[in-house]
Amino acid sequence: MTVRNDGPTGGLEAVRRAGIETTGIEIIDESERTARPSDLFWPWFAANVSVFGISYGTYVLGFGLSLWQATLVAVLGIVVSFAACGLVAIGGKRGSAPTMILSRAPFGVLGQKLPGVFSWLISIGWETFLAIMATLATATVFRELGWSSGTATKIIAMIVVAALIVAASVAGYHVIMRMQSVLTWLTGLATIGYIALTVDEIDLDAVTAMPNGSGQAVIGAFVMVMTGFGFGWINIAADWSRYQRRSTPGSQIVAWNTLAGSLAPVVLVLYGILLAGSSTELADGIVIDPVGTLATVLPTWYLVPFLIAAILALVSGAVLGIYSSGLTLLSLGVKIPRPTAAFIDGVILTLGTIYVVFFSETFLAPFQSFLITLGVPIAAWAGIVIADLALRRDDYDEEALFDPRGRYGAWNWPAIATMVVASVVGWGLVVNSFAADASWNNWQGYLIEPLGLGTFVADDGYWTGNWAYANLGVLLAFGLGFLATLLLQRGRVARQEDRA
Repeated sequence: MTVRNDGPTGGLEAVRRAGIETTGIEIIDESERTARPSDLFWPWFAANVSVFGISYGTYVLGFGLSLWQATLVAVLGIVVSFAACGLVAIGGKRGSAPTMILSRAPFGVLGQKLPGVFSWLISIGWETFLAIMATLATATVFRELGWSSGTATKIIAMIVVAALIVAASVAGYHVIMRMQSVLTWLTGLATIGYIALTVDEIDLDAVTAMPNGSGQAVIGAFVMVMTGFGFGWINIAADWSRYQRRSTPGSQIVAWNTLAGSLAPVVLVLYGILLAGSSTELADGIVIDPVGTLATVLPTWYLVPFLIAAILALVSGAVLGIYSSGLTLLSLGVKIPRPTAAFIDGVILTLGTIYVVFFSETFLAPFQSFLITLGVPIAAWAGIVIADLALRRDDYDEEALFDPRGRYGAWNWPAIATMVVASVVGWGLVVNSFAADASWNNWQGYLIEPLGLGTFVADDGYWTGNWAYANLGVLLAFGLGFLATLLLQRGRVARQEDRA
């Protein structure tokens, strides 16, 4: 039996003929599961080949690391985080459903709404951030060209960017996969061109002279990289593997996710470390307008190709986010067609972009504060889901994913309690690095002083102590979620699969 749960179906045939995916959160028919593991390369590579990745070199060096420490952090943080995405993606081919529907197995059909809300928020945040980046980059490049870069330019850029993101997301999986395969080549070639044209900006003497940072700073940078790359996508990883054949080995799913997600970011962040370490002025500009600042070191003739490639890469990433945020919205019980859900999230994206671009003086600080806050519960959720997958020997009972009376039940209170406890503990061990610009988030870090890991200086809005900025809470939330599930849920999973 095929489970349908995606709202009204009137006029679906006309929609299908227009090339729009009508499949929502229901199980994918076996006849439609024709994707190969290598097909996963296109969406993940295209979404992560953006030149914005170069700006992360600045953020890594912001922890006060040397060249070799920053290199280690970048490579390990990116690869490990996308490998975790690959593990979650195995669920897609074992269950033929979106990520948040699959997480009903460990949390219960109704209990999944708790992580679902956090997933929806982080997806909305990412896609809005990428739209903001594209809009600001357009204005900066126009200024470098001597063209108009004022309010009118930003408005037009925002409309074009939002329209591209929403149109592709509404069209759905098959259109997105074709689009990403084209964007991979365009953005990849443009990024290679950027590196070739700016390599003379690198000052190896300055970069190699950077002193070593503390071990705590290395851990903090590592967590930041994990959160900014693979952990930023982990809550949607199975959305793109649900069209894979059931016979596909899980190792191939993990390998292609890891390779595709990591390949471009590793190169870009390492190059960004070299650029940021060579120029304090460039590093300072990246904090305010990452992509636009990167354009300032280019020859004028390459600015237009750079702008097009940068916008397309950012749009590519936002499309993945808004497509999945629409699926997450449906998983929360909203009874509308998938294209409508994507459109609603597109409206929210547009409103968020308008606010930040035209009314907010800064966006990077609040965004990073928002990201680390949501990163804690998502890390706890990821630990729970990966452990649950490791405990299961069989494919998911697909009908039970939609039935509160089925084998997964309505609420799995131990899993919910695990996520809540792991998040509360995790939030107590991460700090708001932007106390002045995001003061609403200064409640975090409440366990740091009691545990003797640091002291908050309220007058100046910063923490003292080597461990304060290590953001141990993200790693601890993941570890608690994973270990608690392995220990507490083994019997439950065995009973569900009639192995007890």
